[in-house]
Amino acid sequence: MRVRGPVRGALVALAAMGLLVTGCARFNDAQSAPFTTAPHLKQAPSSTPPPPPPLPPKPFPKQCPAPGVMQGCLEATSGLIMGPDSKSALVAERTTGAVQQVSVSAEPKVKMVIPVDPSGGGGLMDIVLSPTYSQDRLMYAYLSTPTDNRVIRIADGDIPKDILTGIPKGATGNTGALMFTSPTTLDVLTGDAGNPALAADPASLAGKLIRIEQPTTVNQAPVTTAMSGMGSAGGLCTDPADGSLYITDRTPTADRLQRIAPDSKQSTVWTWPDRPGVAGCAALDGTVLVNLVNTKQTVAVRMAPGTGAVTGQPEVVRQDQHGHAWALEVAPDGNVWGATVNKTFGDAEKLDDVVFPLFPQGGGFPRSSDDVV
Repeated sequence: MRVRGPVRGALVALAAMGLLVTGCARFNDAQSAPFTTAPHLKQAPSSTPPPPPPLPPKPFPKQCPAPGVMQGCLEATSGLIMGPDSKSALVAERTTGAVQQVSVSAEPKVKMVIPVDPSGGGGLMDIVLSPTYSQDRLMYAYLSTPTDNRVIRIADGDIPKDILTGIPKGATGNTGALMFTSPTTLDVLTGDAGNPALAADPASLAGKLIRIEQPTTVNQAPVTTAMSGMGSAGGLCTDPADGSLYITDRTPTADRLQRIAPDSKQSTVWTWPDRPGVAGCAALDGTVLVNLVNTKQTVAVRMAPGTGAVTGQPEVVRQDQHGHAWALEVAPDGNVWGATVNKTFGDAEKLDDVVFPLFPQGGGFPRSSDDVV
């Protein structure tokens, strides 16, 4: 057969490239066998070294070592609320308006900050939970604004609401305290705003023990005066054994511990003419513990059962430990905790303020003089 023209040229080209074969095609089976070893791809080396392994966490406390207490790093404190586990608390800072969550096993954590005016010894002066807090999540606070002292109500996740406003504010005498004396009655201890005449004036809210009924009602709750003539306010505490209410205050002539008995009879339990600076108190079974803030002491005032008559000189149960203390609270396990105000006093020995157990070895509230350490 004769091939001509372009076809012949193409065949010649294929033959020259070795692609034109005759007969049966043969393949090398070894070339098509599967891989006996999977291919291994290596990443090119990086010029950046790998990060170092993370450091192990530091043991608590990290920032402010304070062995045996709910740790420091607090500003001067005021109100104190012990937690149900007796090892945690809410504590208010007077000058910053912060409410801190503190614990023996965790760093302080800010729960909220309330705007306050700390001039004249005012600021955020006390906090207390509603007796039905587990249902209503309400907290109450006594605080200073630039124009007055007032009681506010705070619900979780809501802005504060005014409950009682217009309590006189002065250059001094702005301290105050709160306590629920029944599920629906909030007692408010107000200072005299530096003016004893206001404490004696029935038309003034200064220098009084005021009772607010149903304090959930904003600025409309009924208010009555339970006691007048108070000086610079100290603290409030009740004895669950008989329901007596104890009040501490400071007048120009003496510091006082006063009592309102269950039958509403009022009496002065003890006076301190040397004015050591009575502050917070805690009561149980006829014994009242009182912080004396100027002298760095806590004393126990003991009374005969049911009479309110003092059985002897106040006994010192704390001297100097942790410095100047204001608040006192009985924890559910029976121990008593205090909170300090060292920064208010500028005490160079104790720069930080802490929440501390009054009886570090436990044992709870001192029922007799034999229990005092």
